[in-house]
Amino acid sequence: MYIYKAGVIGAGTMGAQIAQVISYAGLPVVLKDLSQESVDKGLATIRKIYQSRVDKGKMTATEMGQKLALVTGSTSFEDFKDVDLVIEAVFEDLGVKQKVFKELEAALPESSILATNTSALSISAIGSAIARPHKLVGLHFFNPAHVMKLVEVIPGLATSTETVDDTVAFAESLRKIPVRVQECAGFLVNRLLMPYLNEAALTLEDGAAPMKEIDQALTAAGLPMGPFVLLDMIGIDVAQKVADILYDAYGPRMAAAEIMQELVKRKRLGQKVGKGFYTDGEDTELPALLAEIRKRRGATPVTSRGFTPERVLYPMINEAVICLQEGVATATDIDIAMVAGMGFPQEKGGPLHLADAIGIDVVAAELTRLSRELGPRFWPAPMLKRMVAANYLGAKTKKGFFTY
Repeated sequence: MYIYKAGVIGAGTMGAQIAQVISYAGLPVVLKDLSQESVDKGLATIRKIYQSRVDKGKMTATEMGQKLALVTGSTSFEDFKDVDLVIEAVFEDLGVKQKVFKELEAALPESSILATNTSALSISAIGSAIARPHKLVGLHFFNPAHVMKLVEVIPGLATSTETVDDTVAFAESLRKIPVRVQECAGFLVNRLLMPYLNEAALTLEDGAAPMKEIDQALTAAGLPMGPFVLLDMIGIDVAQKVADILYDAYGPRMAAAEIMQELVKRKRLGQKVGKGFYTDGEDTELPALLAEIRKRRGATPVTSRGFTPERVLYPMINEAVICLQEGVATATDIDIAMVAGMGFPQEKGGPLHLADAIGIDVVAAELTRLSRELGPRFWPAPMLKRMVAANYLGAKTKKGFFTY
């Protein structure tokens, strides 16, 4: 199925960016929100993105005008009668999304694809409220959508193969990198990212290293930014919400660090409010919170072997292996997703390539040690143990998650 015209529901930051991406690919797109004021803000966001390209000499003002002419603002579903694919990008609430899709379904042609940009909610649960769940698919863009290349394509239980294939082709037409992900809580990137971010927060709680030292260690390991800078950028409230969804699905290994909950309570939500893990000037509140958490636990700082970035990186590798076991995605797609969606160092190839380079036996042994010292959240994935037993140790034996 060829997509001749697309629509986006929700003219907030993500919705506007997605509409810009569609128009940049040369497709007409309708951008809808509840009020004209919200629509106008979305259109202004799109204009700003294009103006930035003009200012940098990447396009002419004439070309900008041609692209902007492809975008139509709307407050009515009447303008969706000839739309082939619609992407919903509204508030992350199951009831709200189900209501939107019920209204959309009534307005769209029967052949139209219904896509949701949800980052964590169940595609199947959203689809349970509509008459055509086989036409519903997850199409998860990453922020900022006009910059990030990755999109996750997630079928629900009822989604047809044709819908998935057409959505992948559409994403490719937008010059994105689509990765097929089987439905699970957190999908792929967020599911792997949260154990990494959460372990950094737990490391800080333990007193194993100061925040800046942890961030510097991870950037030295090749990450584009440290975990606390990234948490502040994402929004600590957003990270906390994703952590809660993952905990509900996967249990104790995903239990969120207390410090994140405490910061959310105190409205220290990150860059959007000017204060999160980091803040301008001297910060007496964060050290006091950390001391309070340690006192409540009766814990002393964990400094027996010092801090190494492996403590933070290995939970991500372990979760990648668990996802591979479960068939959430292929080994290649897992690594592509983490490089394109999280900024995992390209030269390291992704978490599974990194495990092969380190040695799967080394990774499994270190996870076992960490599980003894710090708890069962580090318990090695069964697949790691099977691979060690079979001498699939990675690059050094020329066979691991990949062959060499």
